[in-house]
Amino acid sequence: MGRIRVGTSGWSYASWRGDFYPKGLAQRRELAYLAERLSSVEVNGSFYALQRPSTYERWRDETPDDFVLAVKGSRFITHLKRLRDVEQGLARFFGSGVQELEHKLGPVLWQLPASLPYDAALMGDFFSSLPRWARHVVEFRHRSFCVDEAFAQMREQGIGCVVSDSPGRWPMAEVVTSDVVHVRLHGHTELYASGYAPRSLDRWAQKCRQWAERADVFVYFDNDARGRAPHDAVALSRRLGLTS
Repeated sequence: MGRIRVGTSGWSYASWRGDFYPKGLAQRRELAYLAERLSSVEVNGSFYALQRPSTYERWRDETPDDFVLAVKGSRFITHLKRLRDVEQGLARFFGSGVQELEHKLGPVLWQLPASLPYDAALMGDFFSSLPRWARHVVEFRHRSFCVDEAFAQMREQGIGCVVSDSPGRWPMAEVVTSDVVHVRLHGHTELYASGYAPRSLDRWAQKCRQWAERADVFVYFDNDARGRAPHDAVALSRRLGLTS
C-alpha cells in the first residue's frame, strides 16, 4: 500500500487570511499553520522564479518531520524553452536548492503548456535529462498525450502521469505510470474557483484508496480563487482518515 497525502497548490493567498488562516496570523507563519492541518503542499513559486537554498531550508525546518513538499518545475524549461535545449535550465533549477528539502521533497511537477503536443522524441530526451534522485510527474494539457505510446514511455522512464481535474478545460488521464499518482484538482465546476461538493469529495477519496493499492498518492487542490482549496483539502483528508 502506498501513502496518501493531501494538500494545496501554494499557501500564500490574501483571500485565505481571516478565513482559513486566523485573523492576525503572521504571514511568515502561514506554511507552518497549514502544515499542522495537512500532510503536503505544492510549491508554486518555483514555477515562476528560482528559489534560494535558504528558502528551501526554511520551508524544511518550519514544517513537521513527515510533511512533504512537491516542487513545481520552472516555466523557463516548460513554457519558454518548451523542453528543448534545457540542460542548463535544469542545472540551474536543481542547483537552486531543491535538495535542501531532503526527505521532505515530494514529486517534481512538470506542467506543460496546452499548446505543446506529444512528441515521443522530445519527451524521451526530456525524461532522460531529469535527475533520478527525484520523482517526476508530468501534467500535460494537450489531448495528443492521451495515447498508449505516451503512457508506455512514461512507464518506461518512471514518470508519473498527473490526474488533472479542470472542468473539461484539459484532458484528464487516470493512468498509473509510476510509483506516484499526482492529482491536481483545479475546481469542481469552475476552473480555479469552485469548491468540491461532498459527493465529489467522496468519489475522490475512493479513487485515492484505489490508487494507493499501487502507488503513493499526492492530491493538491488548486481551486484557490475563492479560498476553497484549504477547506476542500481538509475535508478530503478527513474522509481519508488523515486528520481528525
